[in-house]
Amino acid sequence: MKVEIQKKLVYLTAAILSLVCTGAYAQSDGPMGVERIARFTPLGYQSEKAESDHATKWVQIDLGQIRSIDSVKLYPYLGGYDVESFGFPENFTIEASDDSSFQHYAVISDHNYTRSAYPDPYDRVAIFPVLNTIRARYVRLTATTLRQQVLALSKMDVYSNGKDVAQGCVTSDNDHGYLGMTPLTREPRPQGEGDITDNPRNVIPESEWRPVAYKARVPLGDITLDSGLFKTVLENNIHYLLTSYTVDELLRPFQRRDGKFLSTPLRPIDPFWEISLAGSNAGRFLMGAGNTVRWINDSALREKMNEVVAGIDSCKEPNGYIMGYPANTIFYSERGAYTRSWLTRGLIAAGFGGNKEAFKLLRGYYNWFDSCEYLPELLRRAGQGVQGMIANTRMYFTPAGRPSDLQVIQQYFQEDYWLKELANRELRAIWLYPYDHPHCYLLTSLEPYLDLYRATGDKKYLDAALGGWDLFHNNWEHVGGSIAICEGKKYPPKSYYLHAETGENCCSVFWIRYNQRFHLLYPDQEKYVNEIEKSIYNVGLANQDGNSAICYHANLVGIRETGTDKNTCCEGQGTRLYGSLPEYIYSISKDGLYVDLFAGSTISWKYNNQNVTVHTETQFPYNNKVRLIVTSDKPLSIKLHIRIPEWADGRVSLYLNGKKLASGNPGTYVTLNRIWHKTDRVSFSLPISFRLIKYQGMDEFAKEDDHYAMEYGPLLMTVVGKVDNKGNTRIALSPDQIINHLEIKSGQPLHFAIKGDASHEYIPYFMVKSGEPFSCYPAISKQ
Repeated sequence: MKVEIQKKLVYLTAAILSLVCTGAYAQSDGPMGVERIARFTPLGYQSEKAESDHATKWVQIDLGQIRSIDSVKLYPYLGGYDVESFGFPENFTIEASDDSSFQHYAVISDHNYTRSAYPDPYDRVAIFPVLNTIRARYVRLTATTLRQQVLALSKMDVYSNGKDVAQGCVTSDNDHGYLGMTPLTREPRPQGEGDITDNPRNVIPESEWRPVAYKARVPLGDITLDSGLFKTVLENNIHYLLTSYTVDELLRPFQRRDGKFLSTPLRPIDPFWEISLAGSNAGRFLMGAGNTVRWINDSALREKMNEVVAGIDSCKEPNGYIMGYPANTIFYSERGAYTRSWLTRGLIAAGFGGNKEAFKLLRGYYNWFDSCEYLPELLRRAGQGVQGMIANTRMYFTPAGRPSDLQVIQQYFQEDYWLKELANRELRAIWLYPYDHPHCYLLTSLEPYLDLYRATGDKKYLDAALGGWDLFHNNWEHVGGSIAICEGKKYPPKSYYLHAETGENCCSVFWIRYNQRFHLLYPDQEKYVNEIEKSIYNVGLANQDGNSAICYHANLVGIRETGTDKNTCCEGQGTRLYGSLPEYIYSISKDGLYVDLFAGSTISWKYNNQNVTVHTETQFPYNNKVRLIVTSDKPLSIKLHIRIPEWADGRVSLYLNGKKLASGNPGTYVTLNRIWHKTDRVSFSLPISFRLIKYQGMDEFAKEDDHYAMEYGPLLMTVVGKVDNKGNTRIALSPDQIINHLEIKSGQPLHFAIKGDASHEYIPYFMVKSGEPFSCYPAISKQ
């Protein structure tokens, strides 16, 4: 009995001392200045699931030799953006021994005899110093009361003379015995396991900046659309923005933060999109509305936009703070990155849409943000912290921008190891990004590096941005242009999964914006506009579900998704894209105009103090004929750069007033450099053909048969008709026969029948109706 009492006293003393040393834990929005693990921990150890929390699980590390042990660190497992950790034990001991069976051992820390459960550490690292000298080869963590019925850690360090001697060591547990090398003893991630990033040496003084100017610019207005596909999409977007949420519903989080509570009935709150991401809904609306009113001055939409901006202004704090969540909750969920970037983009769009108060609001907020106390932890402690970069770099390139907006990114967000991986085209830079969900949202972290290049002229930023483009384009882009990586599972290079949640609408909007930046830098490289065109037709337009809903995914097989009017990432970026469609048709250069996309429209601008108008007449994509009419106050010498798409089936001849003037190869721009007169007309036809692309991805769907996608010009085609709900269907023709068996259906542009097969037809993907079975990858074989 005496020995047992003494043993309990030893355990109790160790437990008390451990609690004194580690202190109480706080939630992830708690105090700063403590050691925390970076918010997302994709790697770690997890035991088998027990029948209940009242089970014993242990895991141990073999240090390879006897070591003098200073301390042990336990890194909690953070499976997502939840505040709580996952699988950190309630009661446990940490012991050391010279033998793997632990017949004899020394106690490093004991938490079995405390009166209450060991607190959930949340994101804080649990540190257990050794109070008396311990020399041992094996260190074991034994959990006697579990959480979530498992024992889970992100990492476990054992320190000897200030060095982690557990790194690279083998492990064992009571579920499997010998485990060998596991992530429990992995090396630290490239910038460490902690949540602090503060690198003032990365900041380039403004005096050393060598800005790089765009060679073309985006029209901010003065484009009108003729009747056609683009105009229909824009008008649908206006209706959607006016009817989906009321002004009070958009302002609710700002008013709640400001202590104002509305008594009027409002739409039920979505717990994630409108509480976790409080304020993002207003950003989403402003992105759509601010972009739209640049082209169509809809008075109701403009009035609603102005009301939302004024409402945000009325809730502004004296220090300029405007977000829809309290400042001290910036680390909660994705508020510090996603929500901040959405409201920033939205107010920028409102500013360029004519509401100048929006820029004042932003400047006041970023005066606060650029020096706030949260910056050192914002990249790693906030969910998806890396996507917050775009808010600052976008802010800089506005009339209210300041150098500090960019320098904050250099100091607290720039990842030098990632810049090198991207520049070297290392695949792990994308699908194994170590600090968050590898996700298409990494595109919003590539865009800022391109912005940093434009501002500073430092080529390392350009090299990284170009490398990122190559990585996404060559490894994570579906046929048709949608993005083939998402969060929630691993997407290896060229996996091209068809039954996973790829093809997010927001991903393609980010891809479009990214390519637009490159196009403005290198306007004569046609490939960037080719990407924009594919993404608009095959993802953006396809995901607009009439005038009342927007789809989340552009799935390529199965049942066509039904849209939603709920504020989501894909819905919000959809409104942004639809509102900005006209700006992708043309780009303006110092020497003239680039005609990038083919849509019935008119652009007006000043060139050398003269008013110039170019009108495009076309029914593309329903018809391949295009005519450009150039009008100016008097004869004018300008260059007209006309895109010859990569998908064009052969050289394209251009005619001036009926006479051949020039021709160009696919994937180029033809420059017409001449003096233009009022009656000048340029006409051409775009040769469009079918292209068959065999599926080469990793989806089990295509293991037994050869499946093929079909493209027609920039359009991804799909098979409808006799298709089951999983997208399974077979066309009884060989691949070399199918194209010759297609024939246009009378009176139905872009509808193609298959000769000898009344059960199927090909139509563009953007025409597939919600709820309709379809396949972009039918099996094509005679068997």
